[in-house]
Amino acid sequence: MKKGFVAWSVLLFCNLIWSFHFTSIKLVQDQVGPYFTVWAPMVLATVFLLPFAVKDFRKGKKKIKDVMIFVQLGALGAFPSQVLMTYGTQYSLASNSAILVLALPVVTAVFAFFILGEKMNKLRWISFAIAIIGVLLCSTDDIKNMDLSSKYALGNLLIFLAIIGNGYYNVGCKKVAEQYTEMEMVFYTYLVLVIMLTPLVLHYEPYMFARVPSFTVKTWLGMGSLTFFHNFLSMLLFFKVLKYLDATQVALSNYMITFLALPISTIFLGETLKVPAIIGGVLVLISTLILTIVDNRNYKRSLIKPNHINN
Repeated sequence: MKKGFVAWSVLLFCNLIWSFHFTSIKLVQDQVGPYFTVWAPMVLATVFLLPFAVKDFRKGKKKIKDVMIFVQLGALGAFPSQVLMTYGTQYSLASNSAILVLALPVVTAVFAFFILGEKMNKLRWISFAIAIIGVLLCSTDDIKNMDLSSKYALGNLLIFLAIIGNGYYNVGCKKVAEQYTEMEMVFYTYLVLVIMLTPLVLHYEPYMFARVPSFTVKTWLGMGSLTFFHNFLSMLLFFKVLKYLDATQVALSNYMITFLALPISTIFLGETLKVPAIIGGVLVLISTLILTIVDNRNYKRSLIKPNHINN
């Protein structure tokens, strides 16, 4: 029970950090291009992780072939989720992106079913339904502005492909989580992404390197937040939690991002917090509590039963 509570507390903290992501991007968008916004914090995080990853690599007596799985996870999962989302939002509306992202837990659950054999039980369906209602209430403005017409079809398709990549990456990491430390998993993923993103940065945004000395305090705060909290701390904690919780549970908890983003956008961006959004936030919180207290307890029992049978 204690481990489960700690794991969910850490996951809640991760979602809090991720809910700051949009605000951090807003802080840097006036001076930093979209590719550089992704690439630069990832490069710094990779450098920070290098000595720890090398230490764990040697300690685990691994060989190069042992970490090649992250080329697959990075190329088919993490890279599309980053790059296609960036391209997609350029050819679509922000409101479309906000609504389409709601499909991520569903996509993750599908991958978890086929790759990990996880199932959506009754409690998870109830939690999912409550969360969807809550998130839709939080996203009433996005729904009003949503446009699925043909002129945004390409952008919407790219966004959805990015979501598929994200879901595949999360489930794939869950499958190999016991074989690697958190430091290794983040480092190998970022190394693949940095290698794949560097040509895009050099081609589309080569001017960004000369612009760095002119960054304002606001821009540095945003880049610092993306580097340390979003790309470094939250991912280490996320992979730690992934070893203790079901991939489907982790995916459904992502709806907390919408709930947590509401007060953050109100405080830091001056946006208005409306009554439907508050009600929606409460429903998302209830949904998360169902997963945290009831479903997680049942999940732990399901892990203990086979052990009793074997004994």
